[in-house]
Amino acid sequence: MSVPGPRERTAVLPQAAGPLNGAPETARPAQGDPARPHDGTGPADTEHTGPAPGPADSLRPAVAGSGSHGLTLLVIGDDPTSSVPEMSDGQGHKVRVRTARNLTEAQRLLTDDVHCVLLDLAAMPRQEARDADDRESRAETEETGTQDELEPLRAVLRLAPRHAVLALTAEADAERGAEAVRVGAQDYLPRDQLDGTVLSRVVRYAVERKRADLAQRQLTESRLRAQENARLERGLLPTPLLDGSDLRFAARYRPGRSRALLGGDFYDTVRTPDGTVHAMIGDVCGHGPDEAALGVELRIAWRALTFAGLCGDELLSTLQRVLENERDNDEIFATLCTVDIAPDGRNAGVCMAGHPAPLLARAGRAPRLLPFESGGPALGLLPRARWPRHQVTLGGAWSLLMYTDGLIEGRVGDGNQRLGQDGMVDLVAAKMAAGLRGEALLDAAVTEVRDLNGGELTDDLAVLLLDRGEAWS
Repeated sequence: MSVPGPRERTAVLPQAAGPLNGAPETARPAQGDPARPHDGTGPADTEHTGPAPGPADSLRPAVAGSGSHGLTLLVIGDDPTSSVPEMSDGQGHKVRVRTARNLTEAQRLLTDDVHCVLLDLAAMPRQEARDADDRESRAETEETGTQDELEPLRAVLRLAPRHAVLALTAEADAERGAEAVRVGAQDYLPRDQLDGTVLSRVVRYAVERKRADLAQRQLTESRLRAQENARLERGLLPTPLLDGSDLRFAARYRPGRSRALLGGDFYDTVRTPDGTVHAMIGDVCGHGPDEAALGVELRIAWRALTFAGLCGDELLSTLQRVLENERDNDEIFATLCTVDIAPDGRNAGVCMAGHPAPLLARAGRAPRLLPFESGGPALGLLPRARWPRHQVTLGGAWSLLMYTDGLIEGRVGDGNQRLGQDGMVDLVAAKMAAGLRGEALLDAAVTEVRDLNGGELTDDLAVLLLDRGEAWS
């Protein structure tokens, strides 16, 4: 005996007997299922010819059946046709009804254009649910010797995680209906209340409730993911280790990526047991999360090597080996500037690897850039490069500003002119002449650089300031 195939029909209330344009309404066949020939017993399937999804569709919540041409209801039950009255969606569209006698048929008909699933719990055999898609429940039944009356519903919820699901219960079976909602159904409906008006309203409410639930879940997951990323990135930002030093420290950091806390720039400051203060600032080429991760690796490696006693060329050569082993491709490089300040604070050694020279401001003198002619290439460019250490006299009272190119490559005005190092020196000198120091100096400088650029800077920016002997404000 041949097994009858699933049927599809259109249910409408008498006052909504056809679509607004008078054309017949058809339903799309299940994905992967060829169109069935018309046998005279119902409407033939036709190929769906709706518009292709655009880029904006990927930004919407992943809700099944999000079309605007009426609702589609999939009814699952032993005799689903007799259970469904005529319906309208309340907006002049017909409600398309698909029917399936078992979960195997339902799985084939459960396409993305289905909005809601109505499961007849009273007519759905539990054994079929276990046989179809419920290995966990089958194992639990064999272990406990009991049967779960909601096995069919659990199976449908696994098959249709993005669809609204309604449970149809026997008359006066409110307890089973409430349990179905607890398990995951959007609502339940007793069989004796199954008329077109009530069912159409319940279906619409269930669809909107499911859409709201999915949107809220996506929002919650996005918020938790953002919080987790923020905690991770915040934990990766450096904590200066300057206990016992009379130097004052300030820093500002702005990643170029939107809504990020870390970029490819990195910095750090530590004091070793001999009293020397070591400061470093660097920049990995690029602005993505991979560059940020590499910057963190280089910073942590620099701190470990510094505490291990490495300095100057030996330290930078080791960092280059770290970079060469950790980068994704040979085109990735990093610029770096290191400064080691003597315990008395009056002298320092400077090494530069393709990085902008620091700015030194001494009491009674105008700020100036440290000499940079004796620097070496950026890390990762030349396999056997060398980075000489340049000795600098700081004096008794001074401020040392280290920065990445994000501070000097911002635009000035509407043209293509960049601020540059000379413009940055003039800007900082004006702020210091106005009495700004420390945190206030960095805030004012970064704000003016951004204003000159006409908005937020697109490149990562890191600025580090060390002061000795100046009033802290």
